[in-house]
Amino acid sequence: MERLMILEQDIINAVCVYVSRKKQVKPEEVEVELMHDDDYGFSAEAFVDGRKQVLIAANLIEALRLWLDEFMNENPYAGIELQLDDEEGIIALINN
Repeated sequence: MERLMILEQDIINAVCVYVSRKKQVKPEEVEVELMHDDDYGFSAEAFVDGRKQVLIAANLIEALRLWLDEFMNENPYAGIELQLDDEEGIIALINN
């Protein structure tokens, strides 16, 4: 099965677009920090206008579905797996 890899910067971009639409601001106005914790898994902090929003893994998947559909013209309902890579940081593997 072929797998598409989305690198950390594109995950950040996807979250910026996702949060910008929820908050009705431009994607450039959103700052995102991706995180991984052995106990809690993947998450992110998004900052808009000095306010912090915590996103859980399900939000990250939702943001990636938006990114796949609108920016990559890929199936947004493909399986998405977040992984921590030693070299690339946080990546997403997409089952095509």
